Amino acid sequence: MQYFESDGLTLAYRIEGEGTPILLVHGFASTHKVNWIATSWSRTLIDAGHRVIMFDGRGHGASDKPHDRAAYSLDAMADDVVALLDHLGEPGVDLMGYSMGGMVSLVAAATYPDRFDRVIAAGVGERLLDKGKGSRDVVEALLAEDPSSIADPAARLFRDFADQNGQDRAALAACFAAVREDFPEEILADIVSPVLIVAGETDEAAGAPGPLAARIRNARAVVVPKRDHMKTVGDRAYKDAVLRFLTE
Repeated sequence: MQYFESDGLTLAYRIEGEGTPILLVHGFASTHKVNWIATSWSRTLIDAGHRVIMFDGRGHGASDKPHDRAAYSLDAMADDVVALLDHLGEPGVDLMGYSMGGMVSLVAAATYPDRFDRVIAAGVGERLLDKGKGSRDVVEALLAEDPSSIADPAARLFRDFADQNGQDRAALAACFAAVREDFPEEILADIVSPVLIVAGETDEAAGAPGPLAARIRNARAVVVPKRDHMKTVGDRAYKDAVLRFLTE
């Protein structure tokens, strides 16, 4: 791993392959290894002629882990993406994020329209536009001393995933509370890059990708058949759709 500085934090990154650069932003409670290497995404992109840039977002993996909710705004995490590009001297790249990483990618594309050639936001859909989503159950599950005391099945899944990946649960609780705030949907009008929105057919966390894509001027939607939020990320149909999008 190598390191760069952003907003006073030290964040870890790695680069593999050669060719057209693409920067990948992982999901909540994940890492670059879990989201992009274990799923063979990095190998798929390298084989397709891409230089793959991956990093552990703030609060995750080998990067710094503040416990302050204010540190995890989508704007701050979008700034981290651009700080990494600046560190590498990359004027512009393709960008792909999954779940929380998809949210960050949309904010980055809207805020820094001249830095991203094509954008893929996966694991997100119409539910991103819901208001008042709330975070209490998951935050309490992440902070619980005894995981057997967690009654909510969905919250228990988040806790189990965090534990499996050896994460700092206090940092994740702060992060989750921040990213569950209402998404600033008005910024979608500022995105000028071509955008691909991808979600699984049975992904209840994301919802259908079409209504979200309809809010972005140059976007299209892809539904991954028979896949939920966790199974979409490594699915071949998702990869094929992205490879087609990147070569158009």
